[in-house]
Amino acid sequence: MRGLIAFVAGAVFGAGLLVSGMTDTTKVQGWLDIFGDWNPTLAFVMGGAIIPMAIAWRFTIGRKPVLGGSFPPQSDAKPGRNLVIGSTLFGAGWGLAGLCPGPAMASLGFGGSGAILFLVAMMAGMAAAPTLRSRLDAQSAAV
Repeated sequence: MRGLIAFVAGAVFGAGLLVSGMTDTTKVQGWLDIFGDWNPTLAFVMGGAIIPMAIAWRFTIGRKPVLGGSFPPQSDAKPGRNLVIGSTLFGAGWGLAGLCPGPAMASLGFGGSGAILFLVAMMAGMAAAPTLRSRLDAQSAAV
């Protein structure tokens, strides 16, 4: 049952990305081009994601998931060096390619070699991340 729910949720998410234009690299790059020909339409997509998620997080307090397990704990940690570095790298990649992981997966069927190349590079980054993270943590501990 969990697999079916995950499949349906993923399909709805992918359909939302397609309908909203998040798989259109020129539209995403237009959103990120705040000093040029800025396209603000993706703000509605982000608001459409953030507002329901904020309500859902509030709803989970003191509850358990219907399908078992537990909700991930809410963090009250303040942004640190790793978050800033990771966010910067993510944003740079997003701006360069016009894709982030979800839209890249959703555009696999029609995105051509660019989408495939993006996914290969993303997987390489994911494979390298634990080693880089260990090195950053070791450097932080040494300072």
